[in-house]
Amino acid sequence: MPSRSEVGLIYVIGLVQGLALVTFPAASSIFTSPSGFGFGASRYGMMFVPQVILAILASSIGPGLARRWTLKRVLQAGLSADLLAMILLAGSRLLVDVPGAAYGMLLIATGSLGFGFGAAVMAINTYAQRFVPGHEDRSVLVLNALLGAGTALAPLFVAIFLGAGVWWLMPLMVAAALTALLLLSTKVPLEASVGNVGHDATAERLPGSFWLFATAVLLYGVAETLNGNWSGPYLTRERGLSAESASFALMAFWAMVTVGRILFATVSSERTVPWIYAGLPVVLIAAFQMVSHASGAAESIVAFGLSGFGCSAFFPLSISLSGQEFPKLAALTSGELVAFYQAGYGVAAFGVGPLRDLAGLSFHAIYSWASVLGVAMFGVAFAVAQLRRPVYERRHG
Repeated sequence: MPSRSEVGLIYVIGLVQGLALVTFPAASSIFTSPSGFGFGASRYGMMFVPQVILAILASSIGPGLARRWTLKRVLQAGLSADLLAMILLAGSRLLVDVPGAAYGMLLIATGSLGFGFGAAVMAINTYAQRFVPGHEDRSVLVLNALLGAGTALAPLFVAIFLGAGVWWLMPLMVAAALTALLLLSTKVPLEASVGNVGHDATAERLPGSFWLFATAVLLYGVAETLNGNWSGPYLTRERGLSAESASFALMAFWAMVTVGRILFATVSSERTVPWIYAGLPVVLIAAFQMVSHASGAAESIVAFGLSGFGCSAFFPLSISLSGQEFPKLAALTSGELVAFYQAGYGVAAFGVGPLRDLAGLSFHAIYSWASVLGVAMFGVAFAVAQLRRPVYERRHG
């Protein structure tokens, strides 16, 4: 049995990983403002390409590396990459007058963050499932609620540091926290089985039903990133809101992601989980319509908050449900799902820029059409619920 210090460390890592992940999009006004780096929409979106590629790579090879190295070393490698990303982001302020060099440094930073996210999130989700057998749904929801809390705090801290004119203190603060976690991780065992990962369980041999979960997470990645990465440019450029108001809208999104995960962690059961899983995309359908029509600061905060609630438990439930469906492949499926999430992240992160700059679509139109994502997520979630029904009936007659 894991000690309390081990469980607590994994949960705190989830919180800090959330802070690190959203530090870049939370600072979008710095990257796109003429008084900052002055990047256009396409260049801003393309900045996340290395993050997506390396996150997919890390989460895909992570289970195999965990079998060879141990899961703890994969986690430490992820935290180290996160630390490098934060240091580079803070250092980029020294090159604000040399946009080309700054952009190169930021590409390395987002790539490092992608590797760190892919490796660390695969590892901590595997720990969350292994540490509490029989309560995987709740454990993964609590972990991802803390990750969501970190993502909610990041825009708040960025707004505070922006107001003080020292935005670069945000990544330095996260870097200090990551350094402390790395040191603490050397003091505890963090032992966990990674299951069958290797020649007998490659991605090509995953059960056919796994691809339902993969599709769900891919769609979720697109939906979450439309809110998480593009709310700032949408609200400041198209709706004329201040950078501070845009930060509060982003904070509302991530805060409601966290609230939803905490709420559903308390009410989740084998009976309620399929209903929660299929119901959240319905909320998201309505939320995207509200976002597309929001104009003032208050309306935008409410709309993005509702969107966060619609996103909240969908990703962690995808991981826990797949882990229950394929218990001997928990680490492998967790890693693959993080990879598919990052693929969806990539579609939205650098797909919106060309839609804006080349196709001439407004953010209003993009967010309005995004409701189609919610419809597709509902269809896949309903199929997953049907897949799980025979398991429930066998257990409860």
